[in-house]
Amino acid sequence: MEKLFKPIYEEQANHTNTLGIILIEKTKPDSPITDNFDVIMLVVVKASDADWHEKHYEFYGKTAAMLTLTERSLNKWIDTNGNRKAVEWILAGKVVFDRDEYISNLKDQLRRFPHEKRDLRKTMEFGKLLKSYSEVKDLYASEQYKDAFSRMVHTLHYLARLAVVEEGYHPEATLWSQVKETDPEIYKLYDELIESDEPIAKRIQLMILAADFAISRRAKVSAKHLLDIMDERTEAWSCEELKDHPKIASYAVDLTAILHYLTEKGILVTEKSETKVAGVYRRRYRINQE
Repeated sequence: MEKLFKPIYEEQANHTNTLGIILIEKTKPDSPITDNFDVIMLVVVKASDADWHEKHYEFYGKTAAMLTLTERSLNKWIDTNGNRKAVEWILAGKVVFDRDEYISNLKDQLRRFPHEKRDLRKTMEFGKLLKSYSEVKDLYASEQYKDAFSRMVHTLHYLARLAVVEEGYHPEATLWSQVKETDPEIYKLYDELIESDEPIAKRIQLMILAADFAISRRAKVSAKHLLDIMDERTEAWSCEELKDHPKIASYAVDLTAILHYLTEKGILVTEKSETKVAGVYRRRYRINQE
């Protein structure tokens, strides 16, 4: 397969704009990692008119896709899980061109998973977890048990991803295999939800209690990225100020849920400032120093 694709990737390698090229080949009949193409060629470039673009090929009964994306887009995909396959492509793909060891350095960074990137991912997963958990409780309270069950599966999935990131790993497609090794307690929760003989309503009730404890005990660590930003100044922050902060853009849509939860748990405290309307106050947040 590599020989058939060689003329195409050699042409790309001749461009000074190209930083690296990786081939990812299909190894089994159903291959989500390659979107069922026989091979994907990932071309990373310094800059381009579009953040990414894709071309499809067919030759000798085989199919291929060439995905070209900018360095900036690739980093965004990795940092924010914009395309969860990106990490697998880089770590498992075959490097056929590597300018100035760009791909080698990127592989090393992914394996190390630096703390600043890890903290960002934790807070992102934490925000999704809180919103999903809130939906479970609402559905359970309204006796929509099947929907609550489905949402609880998603909730445990976010909790599992968070646990994997805490251990310094990127969540993979085989997430529960990872969790079984890194956090057996969360794996056990998932197993009990799926395999238990209890009625569905009872299972959800028990999982709500267990998830509440699991979320609460890791709240401060999970929100570290946000808390570090808030600690940059002594004055309290408004929700608008935090949402406009460039470092928070990746989880701005979940910020309200995070602020509410951290306030509820006493990790944050609120301050009120007057508005032009009598009796209406603007709410601001700061870290509880007590």
